[in-house]
Amino acid sequence: MSTETAPPLPPSAAAAPAREPSGRHGVSPGRVAPGDAPPAIVTRGLTKRFRGGQVAVDTLDLQVPAGSVFGFLGPNGSGKTTTIRMLLGLIAPTSGECELLGVPMPAGGARVLPRVGAVVEGPAFYPYLSGEANLLRYDAADPTADPATARARVAAALDRVGLAAAARKRYRAYSLGMRQRLAIAAALLRPRDLLVLDEPTNGLDPQGTREVRALIREIAADGTTVFVSSHLLAEVEQMCTHVGVMRTGRLVAQGAIAELLGSGSGRVRVQTPDHARAGTVLRELGLTGVQVAAGAGGEGEVTADAGDIPAERVVAELVRAGVAVRGFATVRPSLEDVFVGLTGEGFDVDG
Repeated sequence: MSTETAPPLPPSAAAAPAREPSGRHGVSPGRVAPGDAPPAIVTRGLTKRFRGGQVAVDTLDLQVPAGSVFGFLGPNGSGKTTTIRMLLGLIAPTSGECELLGVPMPAGGARVLPRVGAVVEGPAFYPYLSGEANLLRYDAADPTADPATARARVAAALDRVGLAAAARKRYRAYSLGMRQRLAIAAALLRPRDLLVLDEPTNGLDPQGTREVRALIREIAADGTTVFVSSHLLAEVEQMCTHVGVMRTGRLVAQGAIAELLGSGSGRVRVQTPDHARAGTVLRELGLTGVQVAAGAGGEGEVTADAGDIPAERVVAELVRAGVAVRGFATVRPSLEDVFVGLTGEGFDVDG
């Protein structure tokens, strides 16, 4: 007889009144279009102080657009998980307020949490049970779920995350990527309007990371707002449409990734044997941050901040000055470049 303690249920275990998925991906047929919906998450002055005066989250004003894949970015210890716990009603804020899907939290938790799926601080499952058996236990914890349709719900959730072929496989034999996908399946046993994922790719190998990234994109394409916390800049840039960045408990930037990347000027890169003359031309044009590097065989490269000067004008001036331009490129700033510029320093971008 097993003496295992049942793993904790996710915050999404407070289930909604019974409603079955329509179609392969379980999209709720009556969903409001993202453009017509209020923000999925709103916080105003949200603050959390722990004993001893430690401020984990400091006057957070956050707005997550409905239908977005929102990357909640920051180094470990920046307040991301504490914020998520306050959003889901797992801990009380010291001050401030927050709303999920237009409903105040934590007062409206019973009303809104059935519409929210969450995976916080990693999955917890029985290692000797199959993926299917684990999900059946999660589903059985929902007092409003119809037992007669439990297997159909579990099968749909496993199919949605690409684990249908491994449904009868024991959890202990799952790869890390499969375990993360099973955790997301548990959060999606019912249709959700908001999915909250805390470091979903943490510790995964490249294949597992790609699997989870593709799954997040697919879920978002079905109309679910996905809120993803991470400390991996490259991952956020690849899968998110919007982003907010935390540092030591404070929000230092938020907005659409395209807008944030557009706020950086980028750099021009010129390949030429006339690198000294090219550097002079760029400085006379008013470009800043000019760097000249001589290469082997007389070749060289000159880079500079592009500013507001069009690339075609830069090339025209170089040619007019007699510079032999062997190559020219405008390098778009990365998310790391933008955040280093915003915060004055970087953080661990590789995990």
